[in-house]
Amino acid sequence: MKTVYFDNAATTQVRDEVINTITDVIKNNFGNPSSTHSFGRSSKVLVEQSRKTIAKHLHATASEIVFTSGGTEADNFAIQCSVKHLGVTHIITSRLEHHAVLHTVEELERNGRVRISYVNVNSNGEIDYNHLESLLHDDEKALVSLMLVNNEIGNILDVKRVGDLCKTHGALFHCDAVQFVGHFKIDLQDVHVDFLAASAHKFHGPKGVGFAYVRKNSGLKALLFGGEQERGLRAGTEAVHNIAAMETAIQVAYDALDEERQYITELKSYFIVEITKAIPGVTFNGLSGDLDKSTYTLVNVCLPFTADQGQILLFQLDLKGIACSKGSACQSGSLKGSHVLSEILSEDDMKKPSIRFSFSIYNTKAEVDYVISVLKAFNPN
Repeated sequence: MKTVYFDNAATTQVRDEVINTITDVIKNNFGNPSSTHSFGRSSKVLVEQSRKTIAKHLHATASEIVFTSGGTEADNFAIQCSVKHLGVTHIITSRLEHHAVLHTVEELERNGRVRISYVNVNSNGEIDYNHLESLLHDDEKALVSLMLVNNEIGNILDVKRVGDLCKTHGALFHCDAVQFVGHFKIDLQDVHVDFLAASAHKFHGPKGVGFAYVRKNSGLKALLFGGEQERGLRAGTEAVHNIAAMETAIQVAYDALDEERQYITELKSYFIVEITKAIPGVTFNGLSGDLDKSTYTLVNVCLPFTADQGQILLFQLDLKGIACSKGSACQSGSLKGSHVLSEILSEDDMKKPSIRFSFSIYNTKAEVDYVISVLKAFNPN
């Protein structure tokens, strides 16, 4: 059976170079990086080299990179510790954020630690920047938490504008950059961001490893306690093979960024053109159909099918070997559907099936043709 993997926003295929790094490090650098003997020192060198490489691509300093188990931990680290250590009493976010952010701030609110304000968004999922500014008050300690690239509809945040607003009003700024890092460039010397979260498996690295960017002299302290790893900011023996593999993944991603971005952009553009011709009435959720205002890696389509067809669509696509999703893989077991789409779609459109297709360098136009032919056959009208 033909198989097509169009769910790269959920996770990506690990590059061969990354697999080679994992294998080599597991075999040859098994020492604990906290040990002082030669085995430990050789592992420590790999960890610190990886830290420098990642920092270089973000225009940060190595001391500002803290290795974590992934994006969720990095988000929790920044948000919870901002409240615990930095006196944050007001969190400003949007209802379109990943649940790693939303559930964290909701728990803090339930415990009486903070109050939450949700910035308005329009029907395309765009942030109302004027409303955001109105929520910022100079007489309280606030944290703004907004994602750089929305994982379901692909909208890109004006990070420079938000960073400038936060700086003007003395607010901290946290970004979930899980769908951004490895796909876009950022200069953290130019853009005012205090905390940033990333995850290796979104840019062809391994699962179970990511990092937090923590601006120097922020005052943030540890979320996890134990040993003194990561300069006391994140206890636990470092997964050397995963960290080194993440370094390889980010290095390859940025070395090949322009070429791969052009290829994937052409693929997304081709998908948009072909599905529009094949299925009249199809629409694109958020700004995902706009090549200038959304990430080049995904498109989220609302299909003019019945609710009954929508109930079995993903199942039928899977039977045809096609991997895609309704939204975030982290909530695939939920019966509530996408919280992102429920905020921006009309009641009628919410009854129709919406599918996220996300692309990588490993996909082809022939795969696009196959997927669209299956969708068209599913609803020949």
